[in-house]
Amino acid sequence: MTYTYLALGDSYTIGEQVPLHENFPFQTTALLKKQGLQVADPVIIATTGWTTDELAAAIRERNLRETFSFVTLLIGVNNQYRGRDLENYKQEYAQLLDQAIRFANGHTQNVFVLSTPDWGVTPFAEGKDRQKIAEEIDAYNAAEKEITEAHKCHYIYITDSTRKNGTSPEYLAEDGLHPSGKEYHIWAERLAAEVVKVLKH
Repeated sequence: MTYTYLALGDSYTIGEQVPLHENFPFQTTALLKKQGLQVADPVIIATTGWTTDELAAAIRERNLRETFSFVTLLIGVNNQYRGRDLENYKQEYAQLLDQAIRFANGHTQNVFVLSTPDWGVTPFAEGKDRQKIAEEIDAYNAAEKEITEAHKCHYIYITDSTRKNGTSPEYLAEDGLHPSGKEYHIWAERLAAEVVKVLKH
């Protein structure tokens, strides 16, 4: 059996400034194959800069009819970056999660959400209020976790890794903002470990 994978998100899903095979969806697929699972290349709906409403619009535009073995969702950093309202985010995020569950054929346990990375520690955030960024990202993640768990989907926390490695050039892309393949590998390992449990169940 060949498993299929849909990845929904923004720059962190597409892998801004890294080769396609180094983004976390492709690295996750590679790790699953090593575990003996047949997984097709991920279908990715993600563009740098997208907020929740822009991702929702793009999903409607793609008009995907099929369902997938598992789905990932990582969205919110651009809402925070643009100073969007948290209540508005909660509402749009919940709708996107419902959509992700539909793509997983209603199987809530086959939907995996990755937490929002903290870009405030990176060189790109020089001169900005790093503390405020961290607090806002924590608020976004708390809301995300609560909604995700209420929907009985998986919540995978990767923000700690971005805070730990976000000052090291080797874990960053050339823009000093986005992760490098090395950082995405950490996310892929955490994600693949959870996906394996569900698919091999």
